[in-house]
Amino acid sequence: MSIKNNHKHPIKVSIVMPTYNKYYQTSLSLYGLSKQTFPQAEYEVILVDDASSDNTPNIFKEADVPFKFKYIGMKQNKGRSSVRNIGINHAEGNLLIFLDGEMLAPPAFIENHYKHHVHESNLVVTGAMHYEGVYTFIMPDYNEDQVAHLKELVSRDPEYRRLYENYEQTQQHSNVPCPLVTKEDINTNRFQRLSFPNRYFLNSGLKHFGERLEGFTLPYIAFLSGNVSVRKANLKKSGLFDETFVGYGAEDWELGYRLYKNGVQFVLDPSTVAYHQEHGISKRKVKEQWGNHYRFVKKHPNIDVLILSLEWKELPFMHMHQTLVEYKELKKRFPDEYNELTHAFRLMLFRIIEYLNNGQPVTKLYELPPGSEERIKIHQQLETLRPRGFDYLASSFEQIYYL
Repeated sequence: MSIKNNHKHPIKVSIVMPTYNKYYQTSLSLYGLSKQTFPQAEYEVILVDDASSDNTPNIFKEADVPFKFKYIGMKQNKGRSSVRNIGINHAEGNLLIFLDGEMLAPPAFIENHYKHHVHESNLVVTGAMHYEGVYTFIMPDYNEDQVAHLKELVSRDPEYRRLYENYEQTQQHSNVPCPLVTKEDINTNRFQRLSFPNRYFLNSGLKHFGERLEGFTLPYIAFLSGNVSVRKANLKKSGLFDETFVGYGAEDWELGYRLYKNGVQFVLDPSTVAYHQEHGISKRKVKEQWGNHYRFVKKHPNIDVLILSLEWKELPFMHMHQTLVEYKELKKRFPDEYNELTHAFRLMLFRIIEYLNNGQPVTKLYELPPGSEERIKIHQQLETLRPRGFDYLASSFEQIYYL
């Protein structure tokens, strides 16, 4: 580990920032973190480089930062969970902010996270639900949709449009990223002209539950490690990231689920938003995501985890929430009357992820011989759900039972 500004002043906040082959974006991210309103002597940034093969190892020498800066370079690629845990173990602050290496933080970012934790010790605070993306570089591996989106954004600003047109004329076939956003653009907030909102989670129903997700049955999905804060003591109680989750996806939800089960309150705060610097999207992501989701449901085969399988059917989180509410109410009101249906529902939810992980077609999730006693019971039970007010549960069951 290499350290810059190794003073002895007590650290209040540790920013754990993993990175892998994001040299250009991470350099800008560190610049953004150097412009924070939070006292510079009271926070540190721990950059854990997961064996990058680009110029990332040079960042430590290049970075001119006012905060305590720790650089930890891995000799071999360890994966997201492992490198975050390494960062946690080297953190001096009582409050940890997990921030991905390509996240560009506005000046009040740390302060706005910190203020929530001053008077409450049992919180998770996230700005990730108020996602903002930004194109800071023209990356050679952007896909067609990203290129079209970027062209639309640069058309609104003459200088950015000029830079893009020059890129098309002179560098279009280059493998080197072309800078769009400068440090001065960050100082003046001009970079926001290339930003855009993506309210996937909020638009899927979460905005109806308010800042503290009151009554929401799946609050742990707010633990998105690209931008989230939690006290170190809560992690010691619930455990760190599960290092069997190696590739992309679900490792943060799994930790969030453990925190949720230990009674941590989740808070959504738009003032803690950071800007994700867009980059090319790896084709391996989808396979890795289903693999990690499979690990998640195997580790926690509970209905409030299994219900997330409905996301594959593109059902909004509000629908999943209502289905879960009705499932629990059904078990409470009729503890012995729907055993066949609830067993089939849970098993089908598990098999969706199992089949996706195995590359199988997601169909025939619960086949029963025509006329079998169990099949007859399930159909009889299904027919009584809507008359008794369990509309969401009936709809969710039908959508996967008849695949």
